[in-house]
Amino acid sequence: MNLGMPEILIILLVALLLFGPKKLPELGRGLGQSIREFRKGAQNIREEFEQATSLNEPSKPAPVAKAEEPKA
Repeated sequence: MNLGMPEILIILLVALLLFGPKKLPELGRGLGQSIREFRKGAQNIREEFEQATSLNEPSKPAPVAKAEEPKA
Protein backbone atom coordinates (compact mmCIF):
# COMPACT_ATOMS: atom_id res chain seq x y z
CA MET A 1 0.00 0.00 0.00
CA ASN A 2 1.53 3.26 -1.12
CA LEU A 3 0.20 6.61 0.13
CA GLY A 4 0.75 9.63 -2.03
CA MET A 5 0.64 13.29 -1.04
CA PRO A 6 -3.11 13.76 -1.79
CA GLU A 7 -4.06 10.78 0.39
CA ILE A 8 -1.91 12.01 3.27
CA LEU A 9 -3.45 15.48 3.06
CA ILE A 10 -6.96 14.02 3.15
CA ILE A 11 -6.08 11.92 6.21
CA LEU A 12 -4.63 14.96 7.98
CA LEU A 13 -7.69 17.05 7.14
CA VAL A 14 -10.06 14.39 8.49
CA ALA A 15 -7.95 14.07 11.67
CA LEU A 16 -8.04 17.85 12.10
CA LEU A 17 -11.83 17.89 11.73
CA LEU A 18 -12.32 14.95 14.11
CA PHE A 19 -9.96 15.90 16.91
CA GLY A 20 -9.46 19.64 16.55
CA PRO A 21 -6.23 21.62 16.53
CA LYS A 22 -5.69 21.33 20.31
CA LYS A 23 -5.74 17.52 20.46
CA LEU A 24 -3.59 16.81 17.38
CA PRO A 25 -0.21 17.53 19.05
CA GLU A 26 -1.11 15.20 21.93
CA LEU A 27 -2.21 12.48 19.52
CA GLY A 28 0.94 12.86 17.44
CA ARG A 29 3.14 12.69 20.52
CA GLY A 30 1.35 9.58 21.77
CA LEU A 31 1.58 7.94 18.35
CA GLY A 32 5.30 8.71 18.16
CA GLN A 33 5.93 7.22 21.60
CA SER A 34 3.93 4.11 20.71
CA ILE A 35 5.89 3.59 17.49
CA ARG A 36 9.18 4.08 19.36
CA GLU A 37 8.21 1.50 22.01
CA PHE A 38 7.11 -0.96 19.33
CA ARG A 39 10.43 -0.62 17.52
CA LYS A 40 12.37 -1.12 20.76
CA GLY A 41 10.39 -4.26 21.52
CA ALA A 42 10.88 -5.61 18.01
CA GLN A 43 14.63 -4.93 18.20
CA ASN A 44 14.86 -6.68 21.59
CA ILE A 45 13.04 -9.73 20.24
CA ARG A 46 15.30 -9.80 17.17
CA GLU A 47 18.45 -9.60 19.34
CA GLU A 48 17.21 -12.35 21.67
CA PHE A 49 16.39 -14.57 18.69
CA GLU A 50 19.81 -14.04 17.11
CA GLN A 51 21.50 -14.70 20.43
CA ALA A 52 19.52 -17.91 20.99
CA THR A 53 20.19 -19.21 17.49
CA SER A 54 23.91 -18.45 17.73
CA LEU A 55 24.12 -20.50 20.95
CA ASN A 56 22.45 -23.49 19.30
CA GLU A 57 24.77 -23.61 16.30
CA PRO A 58 27.41 -26.32 16.61
CA SER A 59 30.91 -24.98 16.61
CA LYS A 60 32.92 -25.75 13.51
CA PRO A 61 35.89 -28.06 14.08
CA ALA A 62 39.29 -26.59 13.48
CA PRO A 63 40.73 -27.47 10.07
CA VAL A 64 43.23 -30.31 10.15
CA ALA A 65 46.63 -29.58 8.66
CA LYS A 66 47.72 -32.13 6.09
CA ALA A 67 51.38 -32.94 5.74
CA GLU A 68 52.71 -33.13 2.23
CA GLU A 69 54.24 -36.47 1.35
CA PRO A 70 57.94 -36.26 0.54
CA LYS A 71 58.81 -36.72 -3.11
CA ALA A 72 61.40 -39.36 -3.86
